[in-house]
Amino acid sequence: MKKLFASSPKPMARSLRVLARLLSYPDAPLRQHLPELQAALHQEQALGATRLAELDGLIAHLQRQAPLEAEADYVQLFDSGRRTALCLFEHVHGDSRERGPAMIDLAQTYEKGGLYLAEGEMPDDLRVLLEFCSTQPPKEAASFLSEIAHLLNVIFSALAQRQSRYASVLGALLDLAGHPAEAVPIAAEEPLDESWQEPVAFDGCSSAGQRPGSSQTQPIHLVRRNAPRTGATP
Repeated sequence: MKKLFASSPKPMARSLRVLARLLSYPDAPLRQHLPELQAALHQEQALGATRLAELDGLIAHLQRQAPLEAEADYVQLFDSGRRTALCLFEHVHGDSRERGPAMIDLAQTYEKGGLYLAEGEMPDDLRVLLEFCSTQPPKEAASFLSEIAHLLNVIFSALAQRQSRYASVLGALLDLAGHPAEAVPIAAEEPLDESWQEPVAFDGCSSAGQRPGSSQTQPIHLVRRNAPRTGATP
């Protein structure tokens, strides 16, 4: 997969925090802050005009929806299927026992970068990983996102298949990673209790990966396929 950057990536810290918030449960506090989130995206200009227009559409849709409808749609979309799961190791390890050690390694990577998880936060939650990326310089943040581009494309494709406006958020993350948002084949969803028993779809994690921008071995590195605090206000 060819990267799109011809030069150094733009500052993206505020945009990453906004995108993390847009992937959060659309409760009353989130809906209240939607205008501020929208303004932050446009002020930073890390994303192109077309992608910003798509995100404007998502924000407008959330503002128009009845609160209970928005919340129900979110639960149905992100909590009822494996393909759209925001916990990245669900796509890497499924429910296998390798997931636990990988979560510990990823949490340790965050701690080395000065980010400590609050009680109940999962290290592999995409929104947590985005907050971590927002603390890094643009080049390192883009490199970290690049490592999970294949996973972002899977979630993007599953959301696009469902004609969800949330696909624009995943497309924006791929833009920031310097990768094109590309549709990939998505198998039909199985009942959730059956999906736990499937073979993992990806190669898993390497314990010999490199943290972006570092020459030292790090405890966690999401591996590409062969063929890491949510709620922060920007």
